[in-house]
Amino acid sequence: MTTATEPSSQSPLTIKELNTENPRWCAGCGDFSIIMGIKRFMVNQAIAPHNTVNISGIGCSGRAPFYINTYGVHSIHGRAIPVATGLSLTRPELNLFIHSGDGDAISIGGNHLIHGLNKNFNCVFVLYDNELYALTKSQTSPTTRQGHKTNTQPAGTYLAPIKALRMVLGIGASFVANTADWMPDHLVNTLEAAYRHKGFSFVHVSQRCPHFDPYNFEHKSTDWFSFLTHEKGIPPDKRIADKTEQLQHDPSDLTAAFALANTDRTYFGLLYHDPAKPRYDTLMQEQVAAAGSKDRTKILDKYKI
Repeated sequence: MTTATEPSSQSPLTIKELNTENPRWCAGCGDFSIIMGIKRFMVNQAIAPHNTVNISGIGCSGRAPFYINTYGVHSIHGRAIPVATGLSLTRPELNLFIHSGDGDAISIGGNHLIHGLNKNFNCVFVLYDNELYALTKSQTSPTTRQGHKTNTQPAGTYLAPIKALRMVLGIGASFVANTADWMPDHLVNTLEAAYRHKGFSFVHVSQRCPHFDPYNFEHKSTDWFSFLTHEKGIPPDKRIADKTEQLQHDPSDLTAAFALANTDRTYFGLLYHDPAKPRYDTLMQEQVAAAGSKDRTKILDKYKI
């Protein structure tokens, strides 16, 4: 577990104050950009580090809590969501950010992702999707594209990948957004929109892994994706906004969101937002408050025979 150092003055938060040790990832890894995007977002929103917890599972993204000067928990494989659920119930004032890779979140942690989305407790869940297990040296993950050769399926990945965006929409997510590590402004704006939402904010990030899959995500091309735009959405990345299609999409339209998530083309932006979905954390806290205090020595009296 990592602990936060409270700023020594009332001056505005800076990225330097959020830095810890130098991250240890492969050269060109998209995780560097994601971590910097989170720090930029925290500075923009003046997020207090000592009121913030970054929680991760296992994988390349698992080291994220070590590289941001907040409280942090490096939990076990696929179990970051249960840890965050406990924190949301006991410390609702904290800002919770969950970091998880495609294997950690959709494979071993898939059951917890289902219930986290359904409980809709307040957090920002960041899916680092490089479409393979990278920490274990290029193994097929649930999102690996069909035919891609890995160390576990050297003749090519057998099955079509799970479409993460389509999956979480089907489970009933209240906030679903899609961004990429090489779009810094879009990434920061996406995190800000996710933070404003009160509930389980699912942020999918297309993340480059040049060491094990250098030809995935043609980040220098804009031919394969479009930006979603709407007055209640996320603005396109200003560096490349004029180089690709911009599609008007109402994020309250679940049917349209499903249609976008079910195509082969990639759409970056806010796919879906339902601010009215009930939250497990607030419902539980209301129930506890309504119960009132009781004498602990008499808690089991009703079970007397």
